[in-house]
Amino acid sequence: MVKHQPLQVYEKQPCLSFITGIYGCRWKRYQRSHDDSSTWECAWFTVLCSSFLLLLFWAYFWLEAHNDYNEFNWSLYNRSGEWRDGTVPIFASTAVGFSYISFLMILALCHISLGQQLNLYWIHKIGVLAALLTTISGVVSINDVWGDEWDIILLSLQSTGPFLHIGALAAVTALGWLVAGQAVRAEKSRFQMMVLLLYVGLLLALYVAPLAISSPCIMDRSTLKPRPEVIGRRGAPMLAPENTLMSFNRALQQGVSSLEADVTVSMDGVPFLMRDHNMRRTTDVSKVFPSRQYVDASLFNWTEIRSLNAGRWFLESDPYWTAQSVTERDRSRIGNQTVCSLVEMLRLAARANRSALLNLRRPPPEHPHHRTWIMDTLWAVQRSGISQKRVTWTPDTDRGRVRGLQQTTNEKLSLEELKVRGISSLTLHYSQANYRDIQMYMANNVSVTVYPVNEPWLYSLLWCSGVPSVSSDAPQVLRKVPYPIWLMSREAYCFIWIASDLLSIAIVIGIFSIQKWKMSGMQNCNPEQIMLSAVARRPSRDVNVMKEKLIFSDINGGSSADELCLYPENGYASYSHSSH
Repeated sequence: MVKHQPLQVYEKQPCLSFITGIYGCRWKRYQRSHDDSSTWECAWFTVLCSSFLLLLFWAYFWLEAHNDYNEFNWSLYNRSGEWRDGTVPIFASTAVGFSYISFLMILALCHISLGQQLNLYWIHKIGVLAALLTTISGVVSINDVWGDEWDIILLSLQSTGPFLHIGALAAVTALGWLVAGQAVRAEKSRFQMMVLLLYVGLLLALYVAPLAISSPCIMDRSTLKPRPEVIGRRGAPMLAPENTLMSFNRALQQGVSSLEADVTVSMDGVPFLMRDHNMRRTTDVSKVFPSRQYVDASLFNWTEIRSLNAGRWFLESDPYWTAQSVTERDRSRIGNQTVCSLVEMLRLAARANRSALLNLRRPPPEHPHHRTWIMDTLWAVQRSGISQKRVTWTPDTDRGRVRGLQQTTNEKLSLEELKVRGISSLTLHYSQANYRDIQMYMANNVSVTVYPVNEPWLYSLLWCSGVPSVSSDAPQVLRKVPYPIWLMSREAYCFIWIASDLLSIAIVIGIFSIQKWKMSGMQNCNPEQIMLSAVARRPSRDVNVMKEKLIFSDINGGSSADELCLYPENGYASYSHSSH
């Protein structure tokens, strides 16, 4: 008995082999399947999607938090006592994890598009789970160490919201191809209906999302306020060591309107500039006075303080990643910087006809000038020769003694409290400065300064909000922002919103129509037509699926006497008859 086995014609599919091989280690054709994915694999796909969304949120947070990287490192320094750039390992691990999870997401969507069964390889399952748990632990840790920073997400959405909305709408519209492919299948299931309803609900939510998006940059151009003045926060600490004369000179070169400094008082009553409680981070006190390196900075006399180097740390630790761009001449100057006194800074501001904003820290109780620190500071202001109207006073202690100076506070107070305390301006963290409050304060002649503002998008947003001045570590960056990054009228924004929604609706309808048409064409084809046309034209994916099922059913059944054989070399298909 001679029985001719059917010859199977398969197209080479290197792209499909790559997709299924990388995702599920299924490199061979017989390892792949067009059957529905199991519940277990669908659950892993859900975990993959959750990891992707969480990592997307995490990456967005760290991109927007770039404004405060130095504040994050400083908070770590205050906890550990050692200065290190904690953003580098976080950013590196986030980039690696997000790239890996995004790649798996693309492969999973390709599986769905090609009708392949999802079967994530066990190594990838470990990787996805590790990425998810690592990200969750990172979120919990940041919430503990730097919980106030979450406010920057809501603030940044006022700047990025309109563009993120268009991007999300484009992505969800494109996903309509996969959803439509599942929804138009002949076999209906609850899962299909759930996916369809979820997709439609998501689309509708995106269509009306602009109703919840508000931004001060959506405004009439004619109502835009003047460009906010920039205050050099500790000078220009990205260009030179903070709170040094060189840093303040660099800030003046960048056109700042005022200089901001942190002031404390030495043992012998000399006000000097120092941000930290001790001098380990910004001086060489650990080498000169190793036994006193953890002692409060104010418990040194001025002679001892003046003997310390306040510049070499900047070149060694490179806190802002800018030291490499410093010229050799400037490196020599930086390496010879000393701690700056308040009088020196005020005299520099007076010569440049600029103002000064003073943040004072009271010495500890055992300090000999614990009770007279305000008078010591006022005496330094008088000695410097600067006009008192150009000096802004921050501390709330003994305001009655400093009536000649401009009064400000870091607290967000009501108008009544400001009037009672005699305060004419506020210095607020950007998380406290919302648009309505800024407009209220400005309408009542209360000036508002917002800090820290180091990124162009935040500066632009505050500019549109009407803020008159900002305090920045990066005056050289804000100097390059002559106009808000984006500004559009309400009418223009509504037009873009409606146009993008209508375009999305048209594309989604077109996608579902094409998928329905393709499926109806498949349902009109009988098995014999599919087999006979296999060598005459390049089959579609759905035709390939039906062809393979027919061929394998013939092989497994073996009950038919007449079996189909395909002879590619002859360019046509024919039947061979079994002989007995």
